[in-house]
Amino acid sequence: MEENNKSDQQTYDFIIVGSGAGGGPLAANLVEAGFHVLILEAGTDHSCAYYDIPIMQGRASEDEEMRWDFFVRHYSSDAVQEKDSKFIKNKGGVLYPRGATLGGSTATNAMVNVYPHNSDWDYLAKLTGDEDWNAEAMRKWYIRIENWQGPDADRQKPAVPTDGSRHGFDGWLKVSRANPELAGREPRFLDIINAMEEVSREKYHTPDDILLPNDPNDWRFISEGGEGMSFVPVAVGDGTRNGARERILSALHKHPERLTIRYGSLVKKIIFEGKRACGVEYLSGQHLYHADPKASEALQDPESFKAFARKEVIIAAGAFNTPQILKLSGIGPRKELESHGIEVLLDIPGVGENLQDRYEVGLVYQLKEDYSLFKDTTLDVPKDGEPGDPLFQEWNSTKGGPYSTNGSLAAFITKSSIAEGDPDVFILALPISFKGYYPGYSAESADLHDRLTFVVLKAHTKNKSGSVHLRSADPRERPQINFRYFEEGNDTEGKDMQGVVEGVEIAREIADRLDRIIKKELIPGNEIQGRVALSEFVHKEAWGHHASCTCKIGEDHDSMAVLDGDFCVRGIEGLRVVDASVFPKIPGFFIVSAVYMISERASDVIIRKYSSSK
Repeated sequence: MEENNKSDQQTYDFIIVGSGAGGGPLAANLVEAGFHVLILEAGTDHSCAYYDIPIMQGRASEDEEMRWDFFVRHYSSDAVQEKDSKFIKNKGGVLYPRGATLGGSTATNAMVNVYPHNSDWDYLAKLTGDEDWNAEAMRKWYIRIENWQGPDADRQKPAVPTDGSRHGFDGWLKVSRANPELAGREPRFLDIINAMEEVSREKYHTPDDILLPNDPNDWRFISEGGEGMSFVPVAVGDGTRNGARERILSALHKHPERLTIRYGSLVKKIIFEGKRACGVEYLSGQHLYHADPKASEALQDPESFKAFARKEVIIAAGAFNTPQILKLSGIGPRKELESHGIEVLLDIPGVGENLQDRYEVGLVYQLKEDYSLFKDTTLDVPKDGEPGDPLFQEWNSTKGGPYSTNGSLAAFITKSSIAEGDPDVFILALPISFKGYYPGYSAESADLHDRLTFVVLKAHTKNKSGSVHLRSADPRERPQINFRYFEEGNDTEGKDMQGVVEGVEIAREIADRLDRIIKKELIPGNEIQGRVALSEFVHKEAWGHHASCTCKIGEDHDSMAVLDGDFCVRGIEGLRVVDASVFPKIPGFFIVSAVYMISERASDVIIRKYSSSK
């Protein structure tokens, strides 16, 4: 049931804080296994066109009904930080949007669904001594999640359940890619795609009889450490976004008596009996968290409620809010907690440390002409009473056309010279201007129809020195977040920087094939040449949006480990974390598929433990 009216005390089998990629599927699986579950969601279930229409994913991330705005630091020094063109001085940081609605950030992300690397899982298996974490074992969770809808890389030989691609076809998450025929409607799209293919074939000596693009989620491509041009898989089905929200609502529809969702519920702290988690205390009201763009409209003195769990409390609030909740509950670094007057239940110094992310930069080009496909379009929903632009009308009537995609044209996967085994650079071609996140970025990019961006993403980053620290004991206040980029972190050899710069050089190599359509490079600009100058550009302008690793799984002897291999908070009974916080090292290129997979694994671990006690 969906609740807004709350009694002071209610009891469930499990309480899950957060409804994103970690908490959402976990809640649904527990409900379907026969347990009674309470989801506490600080936002609402905001159904709107920005959520539904894939091309409008940027606007979804800036929808004030679905987002929280964090402003993060990349560097401690103001002088260094202020060199970033995206830095907002009166906020003290760079915008880092997070989803704050049913589905969490899966409701506002770009829907990219790229499988992690096998080494990510094998590392966890070695770390925990549990072979259920290894790559072979973890693939079964992806197959259970995925409902692959194509089109396939080889359209004459589509993937089937019994072939070596090891796709899933019966899962809850619809995954597809843009129909290649859409590129034929815009000549410049074809030019861009062809340039990426040319560079890919030359770099990897790929003969013409081998089809491109590759499928980055094909088990064979992953296992071989595949490189080259790839298509971009997205969580889109029937032309519409889908994710954790749909998984939750499906379970709610089937089992309304076992699933309760409380919106507008901001957790203050976890309740304990000794060192056993038995419930949570939360504030009730909309827009309570200071990261909410409507926080000024919130109640100044909201009412507090308690809910209790017969079995476990599971925190799935994301890499920023999960460590905040643990610290507010007395679990974290003793010195930090005591400085805010918080009674220490358990001194775990690793809570809120080890914050990691990708490095990304955007190379933005101005074209000689506008994309003809976007003529008379707004890349926005129509005003009330208006029919909308031609591409909106096409999507509205058929759920097809360009608005049924997230806008990605193609990807290029490669290894930098400092890669350790797996590919570590992902280059994405977008027919918009995108230099990172800042207030109003999505509307600004939609207004420009003569832009091309190559986003360079550096994965398997070395830096593990970021942190999430409390500002106060107020659960409504945003924490201090500093990623400590590059040399400020622990990448003292500059390998991350080298990898990003090499990715920029490859993106420029692709752009060099596009003289016929490109007028000039706007960012960083043709005057920025050579690795020293490019490094300065990257140092100033890099960003990320895959925050993770702040409550890491670790070995028994690791004093910084927060969790064991079954997601349990060390030293506490009845408390787990299931979200992007759990990883000791940031996985793959895009983390959402990895988080979905650990949610499925956690479900299996928990259901196995309690299956005889329902």
